[in-house]
Amino acid sequence: MDLLARVQHLFMASITLKTQALPLLAPVIVRAAEMLVMGFHQQKKVLSCGNGGSAGDAQHFSSEMLNRFERERVGLPAVALTTDSSTITSIANDYAYEQVFAKQIYALGQDGDILLAISTSGNSANVIQAIHAAHEKQMRVICLTGKDGGKMAELLSPEDIEIRVSSMSTARIQEVHLLIIHCLCDLIDRQLLGAE
Repeated sequence: MDLLARVQHLFMASITLKTQALPLLAPVIVRAAEMLVMGFHQQKKVLSCGNGGSAGDAQHFSSEMLNRFERERVGLPAVALTTDSSTITSIANDYAYEQVFAKQIYALGQDGDILLAISTSGNSANVIQAIHAAHEKQMRVICLTGKDGGKMAELLSPEDIEIRVSSMSTARIQEVHLLIIHCLCDLIDRQLLGAE
């Protein structure tokens, strides 16, 4: 396969997965956006976490909330638990890497806050521990997962929301996760600011 054909194949694979996922994920994305807006109305915050590309997604969501998405508005309280290298490395060194998000949630999380937990496999040990910590703090959880949802899907309470991208390709899952994050940002702004 030549390189041009390969690029075309990758574009089509991404488009196909997004098209297939749309009818399944759209109602769940709406529910998640409504949960986030309700939290913001109640003066609650969103803590987000993930590893690798999912860490980037957690930071992307947080930055869109704290600054703005596509429209001018006041900043909304969101914290990515992936950005403080001193905190992450001290927890990993003194305890275990599995605790890098959970320990931050125990310190920062409050009743009614929301955890946005992102893992393409649904099996990231430190994100699983973050969900346990969030539940102990009486936080609600929104998970972005892939594949079969992994162990994270099994941990969720009825009040939590899983947005699962049913694919075995990590790259394709991440592409849809980013689109989901942009949908959440757009729906949050529409609920807070009205239609443009």
